[in-house]
Amino acid sequence: MAVKFSGNLTFTFLEYPNFVDRYRAAKNAGYKAVESSCPVDIPVEEVAKARRDADVQQVHINSYGGNIRGLAAIPNREEEFKQSLEISIKYAKALECPRMHVMAGLLPSEADRTDEELMAQWEVTYVKNMKYAAQRLEECGITALVEPITTIPGYFVTHTQQAIDLIKKVDHRNFQLQLDLFHHQRTNGNLTQTLTDVMPYLGYIQVSQVPFRDEPDSGGEINYPFIFQQIAKLGYTGWIGAEYSPRGRTEDGLGWLKPYLVD
Repeated sequence: MAVKFSGNLTFTFLEYPNFVDRYRAAKNAGYKAVESSCPVDIPVEEVAKARRDADVQQVHINSYGGNIRGLAAIPNREEEFKQSLEISIKYAKALECPRMHVMAGLLPSEADRTDEELMAQWEVTYVKNMKYAAQRLEECGITALVEPITTIPGYFVTHTQQAIDLIKKVDHRNFQLQLDLFHHQRTNGNLTQTLTDVMPYLGYIQVSQVPFRDEPDSGGEINYPFIFQQIAKLGYTGWIGAEYSPRGRTEDGLGWLKPYLVD
C-alpha cells in the first residue's frame, strides 16, 4: 500500500510570490494534491480557478484564524467564531476541499497553563464551538480536524493526548485528529506506537524533520522511510501533508518525494 503526499502552499513554493501560482508549481513538481492556510486575501474565485487550471486536489485547509490563530477556544467570541467559520467554508467549498483544521486560538499572554479554572473555561468554550463546527462542516461534506501545535506560544492545543481528550468530549463523528509528526516528536516522541494508538481518531497527517522543520530527508530525529512504511502497514490511506520549510529552493529539495510518486 503506497503513501501519498500533498504539497503545502503556505510553507513551500514560496519562490512564487503570488499564492495562486503555487498550484501550478506544485503540479509541475509531481504533487497531485495540495494543502494550505485559508487564502482570505485573494478573491475566492481566483483561488478556485488556479486550482482547477493546475488540475490538483485541495485536500486540506486551515480555517481562517486572523492574527490570533483561530477562535474556537476563546470565551465570549462564539459569534465571531461562527462568522469566521463561514468564511473558511466559502473557500473550502470553492476549492472542493474535504478537510479543515479548525484553529483553536491563543491564550492571553499573561495566562498560566497551570490555572485549572482558566483552562477549564477555555476547554468548555472549545468543546461547545467544535460541536457546532463539526456539525456545520458535516453538512458541507467537510471533516473537522484538531491539530496540536508546539511552535506557536500560547496556542491552546499543544499535545496529542489533549487533542484526543477533546475529540472524546466533542463526541462527534465528523471530528478527527490531525497529527503533525514534527509537533508530536518534539513533545512526546515514540512515533511508531503513537501512530498505532491514534489510528481510530486519525483524519490527516503532516510531516517535516526535527529539529529544524525542513525536508523529511534533511537528517534529523525522524527516520521517515521507516515511518512511511509503518503508516502504510497500519492501513492509513489518507493524504500526508508536506508542511515544512525548505532549506533552499523548493524544487531542489524534493528528492525525498520522488520514490513515492505514482502515475
